Amino acid sequence: MIKIEPIKAFSDNYIWLVTTNEGLLVVDPGDSEPVDAYLTINKKQLSNILITHHHFDHTGGVKKLVNNSSLDVYGPTASIFDGINKELKDGDQVNIIGIDFTIIEIPGHTLDHIAYFAENDGEPFLFCGDTLFAGGCGRIFEGTYLQMYESLNKLKKLPLNTKVYCGHEYTLANLTFALEVEHSNQALKDRYESCVNLRNNDQPTIPSLLELEIQTNPFLRSDQKIIRECIMQKFDYKEEPSDIEIFKAVREWKDNT
Repeated sequence: MIKIEPIKAFSDNYIWLVTTNEGLLVVDPGDSEPVDAYLTINKKQLSNILITHHHFDHTGGVKKLVNNSSLDVYGPTASIFDGINKELKDGDQVNIIGIDFTIIEIPGHTLDHIAYFAENDGEPFLFCGDTLFAGGCGRIFEGTYLQMYESLNKLKKLPLNTKVYCGHEYTLANLTFALEVEHSNQALKDRYESCVNLRNNDQPTIPSLLELEIQTNPFLRSDQKIIRECIMQKFDYKEEPSDIEIFKAVREWKDNT
């Protein structure tokens, strides 16, 4: 039995707490205080920490949580974050608290970014940090547009029923932008209304399903005719752009909104 719960941090971060019969881990603890509070209230003990990338809002609580204990901190190889003692690279397979994770390198947002994917007996799930968001994708800070495009395409090939656990509650803002790009997408309109209802009731919009992302997330839809037509008209393309050019244009448009 695997239980995955969100712990809110800062203004919009989610620290993911994963519990099995073999232990408890957290993913990307940018702040130690809400994790400590959960552990104290529930009389639990932390077994492991997973890191997707080095940004402080995903790593800032690690050292206080470890606090001279023998906790294993899993994370990307050659990260500039120095709190990792179990380094992971693309294709690695590792069992943590009874969960078999496959590591996927997904640079773009940062160069060290990785994702943790678990098949979980036909109910797969993914911790993808700040690469794939519900309805969007991360800003490109250290990598290139091509790296981010290729990273998203890696994730796009996972099983359609994969539950996607990202690092931030950005969904409504992402979907608002997505409707500008693809205003006639009915699945997108329905998703937006559903997410409005969730947020009005202070409920998280995450996890999302990969299948829904493929249907509604413009950063996974560079090959769709309606998006191509929108971008060609908005940016006055004279020649047919490639899929990566469409992706870059959409990302730059979002950056400037």
